Amino acid sequence: MFRISATARLLIIGQAPGTKVHETGIPFNDASGNRLRDWMGIGPDVFYDEARIGIMPMGFCYPGRLPKGGDAPPRPECAPLWHEKFLSLMPQLELFLLVGSYAQKRYLGKGSMTEHVRAGTKGRYMALPHPSWRTAFWEKKNPWFGEEVLPRLKAEVKRLTAE
Repeated sequence: MFRISATARLLIIGQAPGTKVHETGIPFNDASGNRLRDWMGIGPDVFYDEARIGIMPMGFCYPGRLPKGGDAPPRPECAPLWHEKFLSLMPQLELFLLVGSYAQKRYLGKGSMTEHVRAGTKGRYMALPHPSWRTAFWEKKNPWFGEEVLPRLKAEVKRLTAE
């Protein structure tokens, strides 16, 4: 569910594994992953190249379903227990992609997901919405995401994953 490497320059910090990811053990191995790779402008070969991109969730196990549908939030003890340990193993990180509100809250503090994404890159952090199907409506309401954020994201990903 996570991928780390001492040579990775880019780290994706996501939510927690969903049902398909839980079953396969491959992070972002679902429609959300397809959308995220599209936003980043890369294919699975680069995305899953641990030497270039690290992947670390806020929760390391599938959190189950909410009573009214959707996945439950990541378990709150995971990130405080594991993140610093994993980050210490990735000394070359230059950019953290904070995918979704859980990662943004931990690393950027207060503010809505839209505020964090709109603010752009803050130091080593760049906020993105969670790439689920629900985000399509949000993207239509916020055209600046496709016009401003995605070109900047693609340029940074290209720079950081160049061989």
